[in-house]
Amino acid sequence: MTRPLKGATALATLLALALPATAADDKMLVFDWAGFEDENFYADYIEKHGVAPSFTFFGDDDEAFQKVNAGFRADVVHPCSQMVGKYRDAGLVEPWDVSRIPLYAKVNPAFLDSEIFVENGVVWYVPTYWGSTAIAYRTDLVPEEEVETLQVFRDPKYAGRISLPDNTDDVWALALLATGVSDWTTMGEAEFQAAAAWLREVHPNVRTYWADGAELAQLMQSGEVMISWAWNETPAALSAEEVPVAYQREAAEGSSTWFCGYLNLKDGPGEEDRAYDYLNAWLSTETANYIVNEWGYGHSNAEAMAAIDADTVADAGLGPIEAPNLAQTPMDNRLRTRMNEEFEKIKAGF
Repeated sequence: MTRPLKGATALATLLALALPATAADDKMLVFDWAGFEDENFYADYIEKHGVAPSFTFFGDDDEAFQKVNAGFRADVVHPCSQMVGKYRDAGLVEPWDVSRIPLYAKVNPAFLDSEIFVENGVVWYVPTYWGSTAIAYRTDLVPEEEVETLQVFRDPKYAGRISLPDNTDDVWALALLATGVSDWTTMGEAEFQAAAAWLREVHPNVRTYWADGAELAQLMQSGEVMISWAWNETPAALSAEEVPVAYQREAAEGSSTWFCGYLNLKDGPGEEDRAYDYLNAWLSTETANYIVNEWGYGHSNAEAMAAIDADTVADAGLGPIEAPNLAQTPMDNRLRTRMNEEFEKIKAGF
């Protein structure tokens, strides 16, 4: 998977990427997306220990897995849901003791509905935040009726003016939805081939495959890109800067949602108690309010999310929709590997 940085604004993203890994608490090392060193995500940890954890960063999920699998040691890692099975299969993680995570009881059960996450009462994965992927478009350049279907990405009128994520999971979610599949766990060979053919048809229209939210925000702000398959962060941030960008989650074929969370790595170099303190801080109501209001993402704490104003949630691109939704839940690792390999061929023009 190549889901890069999440962040509130393009500027914050660029600053995060420019900084070296944070050196702070030598008893706790977090392996994370750049941007999540923001102290507002774990304020209770700092209050308890007087210092932030140390951080080191990865650029995408596949890179993170490969590094840990090669022997890199950290206390926790923050992958999105599709990668959890790979860490478990490789024997890189150990279960969480949820008796030490009081706020685990408030995690939305919808994010735990997989034996890959919770098996026979053993908890392997604690979800933390979530978001959506849908059509972001410049309202001053693209008529609203033209983004009522995902087939807009095939329209030759927008050749060279669209952007897709350089992200296996998001780009296949788009292609599958566009070809009539809203549950990728049931995908067969015919569905795989139809989605791959759709991506090949769209590829000549793509100006660039964006690598992070900052890059996409700049492309859309300049007008270089008119239409993109984007995380909800981008339109939320650009709208706040008064750029005429809207978010279409109710295209006829639908849109997608995803979520990420923390794994407890084996043989971490720090103190295990601090990993639990960090996770409890992340699951707090204060963190939920911060990530929704400042970053434009949802939080796994269902009680905290329910207390947030519905208009605020909808404005962030997180509200309910009347259209199909492809949830980016775990799939067979062999199938995901094949999707990744096929996507690399398509980007290369094959």
